[in-house]
Amino acid sequence: MILATIMIPAQLLMIPTYVMFSRLGLIDTLAAAFVPWLASAFGIFLMRQFFLSLPAELEDAARIDGCGAFGVFWRVVLPLARPALATLTVFTLLGSWNDLVWPLIAISDESLYTIQLGLANFQGTRHTQWPLLMAGNVVATMPLIIAFVLAQRQFVATMTFSGLKG
Repeated sequence: MILATIMIPAQLLMIPTYVMFSRLGLIDTLAAAFVPWLASAFGIFLMRQFFLSLPAELEDAARIDGCGAFGVFWRVVLPLARPALATLTVFTLLGSWNDLVWPLIAISDESLYTIQLGLANFQGTRHTQWPLLMAGNVVATMPLIIAFVLAQRQFVATMTFSGLKG
């Protein structure tokens, strides 16, 4: 069922999401820009597949050593999930950072505009200052490059770990 939601276009979900955010009072707030990205079917699927790839013997060994359910999760599973969590973080950051349409719908206060909205509004109707727009694009890209460089080791570890068979 969760994978079936990936096939639903995001544009189809914008009106129900807007209605829900409006009832919660989140429209025209900064939270409206990033809250829809906090949970996704892709993230659930990615983490589920990662947790299924972990050997059950690790959890059994932790239980024999005296860990409860929370201790097994906190001391064994979560440290092993760091590469998958870093990968999911990079993908989620990329999706929310580059999103233009949803913040355009949900945010009308110019002081809360995301960088993509600011760049879109930077273009004039009759004249565009291309050097300034391209400089803004470089500035918009730098945090993503820095985030990837910082998470690159974890990202590669996820790819390496997914190829191991026990």
